[in-house]
Amino acid sequence: MPRFQKTLTSALIIIIGVCTISEFAHAQQAATQKIERSASSYSEAIQQTEHAIDTLMNGQNIPGIQLAVWHDGKMVLSRGFGYADLEHKVAVWPYTKMRIGSVSKTLTSAAVGKLHQQGKLNLNAPVQQYVGYFPEKEYKITTRQVAGHVAGIRHYRDGEFLSNQFYPTVKEGIQIFAEDTLLFEPGTDYSYSSYGWNLVSAVVEEAAGEPFLSYMKEEVFDRIRMDHTVAEYKDSLINHRSSYYVRSENGTILNAPAVDNSYKWAGGGFIGTAEDLIEFGKDIFWSDYLQPETVELLTTSLKLDSGERTDYGIGWQIRKGIDGRRYYGHSGGSVGGTTQFVVFPEQKLVLAVVANLSGVSYHKTHLHIADFFMDVQNN
Repeated sequence: MPRFQKTLTSALIIIIGVCTISEFAHAQQAATQKIERSASSYSEAIQQTEHAIDTLMNGQNIPGIQLAVWHDGKMVLSRGFGYADLEHKVAVWPYTKMRIGSVSKTLTSAAVGKLHQQGKLNLNAPVQQYVGYFPEKEYKITTRQVAGHVAGIRHYRDGEFLSNQFYPTVKEGIQIFAEDTLLFEPGTDYSYSSYGWNLVSAVVEEAAGEPFLSYMKEEVFDRIRMDHTVAEYKDSLINHRSSYYVRSENGTILNAPAVDNSYKWAGGGFIGTAEDLIEFGKDIFWSDYLQPETVELLTTSLKLDSGERTDYGIGWQIRKGIDGRRYYGHSGGSVGGTTQFVVFPEQKLVLAVVANLSGVSYHKTHLHIADFFMDVQNN
């Protein structure tokens, strides 16, 4: 190629690159300005929130946090604090992807709800009706029981939480616990189990007739416009993925050990953003994505055979916040991530906060922040 052509080509590439970066920066600035304009009446709540997050981060030496709040029909705050990568001083942005841990269960519950209302999934049928390769146990177990943690499926043990082995299919991941006996007769007790949600994902893919991850992308993430939520493959390049950190015994922040979450996509293997969780929460409760009776089904506490409430529905925790306000949501603990996701339906508020550090204790900080915004009187 002649030198003039090479120079011209290089110049064009540089111009296109600069334009692309400029357009991206302009889009981010416009989005921020839109939030700031809509949040003018929330200035005091935002200041209180910033102080609360600073106190939390300084108190626990948290590298980075992402926070988003939606209230009464609008996004009133979406912001990153600290660093997504400490070594390279890369800031946390609203589009930074972090591990959301067990909030993955809540996302998967949307797939369960879809298939249920389409008549493709009977929650009260034995799981073997869909997953023929899962061994029968001493007692019949149903998808409803498994999803509500009352089926007796065990949780992690023997360092399994730190697994770095790749499992290419849901079926192969289930073999970790498939042959184990149940902890108790289903319905008689509650025992939290991420592995139970592995089994739920197998039910989903058999009822849907397609791989679990494909169904989640097409019917949940794409439909709800969760553009930054994906299954995390450790050997893949994922744009804007955060680094992950743990705290040593003496309080030093270290890089988290390498793990492979392919054994538990549905129970804790997705990464995403606080804004995507906001989209999810508001679409579940205030759109026609699911029928109202389906939402009620997912968010109604199961009861044990004794009549005792578990305060857990199908992928949703049911809690009372400060001042007794009822909310729904989930917490998430990952290797290198800690998440809180809450929805207050009566107050029309959704909040998500995600940190890139294991074992963060939020100390109800997220609930206090929710109160800051719910107490705002809009004119």
